[in-house]
Amino acid sequence: MDGKTYQLTWGTHRLELGERTCVMGILNVTPDSFSDGGLFFHTDAAVAHGEKLFEDGADIIDVGGESTRPFSDPTSAEEEIRRVIPVIENLAKRVSVPISVDTTKASVARLAMDAGASIINDIGSLRLDPEMADVAARYQVPLILMHMRGTPKTMQTLTAYDDLIEEVKTFLQDAILRAAEKGIPKSRIIIDPGIGFGKTTEQNLRIINQLHEFTTLDAPILVGASRKSFIRKTLGNGFGEEPGYAVPAIEIGTQAAIAAAVLHGAHIMRVHDVAAARATVKIIDAIKNAKNSH
Repeated sequence: MDGKTYQLTWGTHRLELGERTCVMGILNVTPDSFSDGGLFFHTDAAVAHGEKLFEDGADIIDVGGESTRPFSDPTSAEEEIRRVIPVIENLAKRVSVPISVDTTKASVARLAMDAGASIINDIGSLRLDPEMADVAARYQVPLILMHMRGTPKTMQTLTAYDDLIEEVKTFLQDAILRAAEKGIPKSRIIIDPGIGFGKTTEQNLRIINQLHEFTTLDAPILVGASRKSFIRKTLGNGFGEEPGYAVPAIEIGTQAAIAAAVLHGAHIMRVHDVAAARATVKIIDAIKNAKNSH
């Protein structure tokens, strides 16, 4: 399946999206993340893990200081700043790939840009903080817009859709227009259909299966399926409500979801295990790019 290709160039960074799938490594600086809760909560451990993600082949490192798992309570901006800014500052000196900040708060994003981050990953799609668009426009960095209903605390109560794909698409189209009105050009927008955010297991599976439908929005597509609960639920019970991040079946399920997403048009995969994902996408990219030859 021939996918669209995109080139993002800004500052000293350049991302070629299409021929080769980009891997975004997740660095959670939170005490309560669903997949690696508290493992990288301290600055030194977080920076060391960020370096490992880079060495394992991450094209982007996504640093977040607020858990967005279902029903989670929000974190204050002050606490988020305390968690992520020292990590970004230290990591930016040690890795050459762009660092994105996973936040819905303009104050956090602004300080993150000053500390060395160069992508904003806003799961709120500019809805949760009216000043977020101004930060993205001012710093002229790529902005990731994700589909989510409500907030992480309420999203899993908002899973009724009349037409899932169409409604997610319309939401993202509106977010792109909202960004444009604030001076953020389309060429700096990345879209994310929001796997696991206000969706049932069945809906998550359907979005991955119909990912190609989102190519009409003409923006690179990011998918974050890594270790999400739809994988656990699809594999069946026996993993407990919150399985340890090291359960092999969950990671194998994640790689399967990554492979499917890339085949259906994903440009960037947001993952916990960069080394495994790098191997998966290398094979899938090779299959995708294999042309008919005699």
